[in-house]
Amino acid sequence: QGQGCPSNLKIADLGCAVGDNTFSTVDTVVDVLRRKVAVIDGGTEPEFEVFFSDLPSNDFNTLFRSLEEKVNDGSRQRKKYYAAGVPGSFYRRLFPKGELHVVVTMSALQWLSQIPEKVMEKGSKTWNKGRVWIQGAEKEVVEAYAEQSDNDLVEFLKCRKKEIVVGGVLFMLMAGRPSGLVSQLSDDSRLKLIFTTLMDQAWQDLVDEGLIEEEKRDGFNIPMYLRNTGEVAAAIESCGGFKIEKMEILTIADPMNARQQEFMKDPDSYGRAMANLVQAGLKPMVKAYLGPDLTRELFKRYAVRATNNKEFLKKNSFFPMIAVSAIRV
Repeated sequence: QGQGCPSNLKIADLGCAVGDNTFSTVDTVVDVLRRKVAVIDGGTEPEFEVFFSDLPSNDFNTLFRSLEEKVNDGSRQRKKYYAAGVPGSFYRRLFPKGELHVVVTMSALQWLSQIPEKVMEKGSKTWNKGRVWIQGAEKEVVEAYAEQSDNDLVEFLKCRKKEIVVGGVLFMLMAGRPSGLVSQLSDDSRLKLIFTTLMDQAWQDLVDEGLIEEEKRDGFNIPMYLRNTGEVAAAIESCGGFKIEKMEILTIADPMNARQQEFMKDPDSYGRAMANLVQAGLKPMVKAYLGPDLTRELFKRYAVRATNNKEFLKKNSFFPMIAVSAIRV
């Protein structure tokens, strides 16, 4: 911004998880910054420091085992970037004031900090009895989730407002929903099958087989809420300190679309693929609630239910994602 760039640029990936996407996100940010700095500073390259942050239950051991080969660039005398891990919830402060230049969070902010307490109140209008998520739930249940979602996003932004330098960038990509859609999911979304139909059926199977009581089933809810752009904009305005540079809804093709022929020939592989997909997001919280043995039983039944459900095998599915770029002002 006319005064050159810092000699050390600090980047944080919040909700980093583990896998190739973790590194590709950071690589993209570093490459873009490197090119921009070259234009501004005429070739003087800063050093980059990257903080990988997620909940303490994240597999940081696997992340850092595969990190060394990623950050050592044979064509250079020094690393692409220096890396550190920061365990903790991004709904709380993670860094000192004015520490970060760029913060990214990819496909994580749809997960709430907790299940709304109202949803667990037996017999109340907000009690989500018989369901594990809010698609198709009573209006009062959805409103309780929306309130929790608003509070969480504002809290997230307040923390980042303190941690990001003025002029720094916050980039958020989260699962969302179109502004005109009242329910969480459209009828052409495979997520409707993944998080509602099949999940409710699998839990009910455990109840029907006497493996758990109904009360146990009713005590589990998926802590996820899909916002629309209006809700995101309202939270940013409520927090202050950020100016939205760009916000848009992206339509992402479901990767399973390309495997329809394979799945139609082998429905069992479809069942396993669906079970693996849902476990990637939910297994840790289900395991913490049910324990390992019942968790295995649940996802076995989930796979069987998916194998026998042909609803999405012959049609393509798409996921709406909200992308937001905001400047700290």
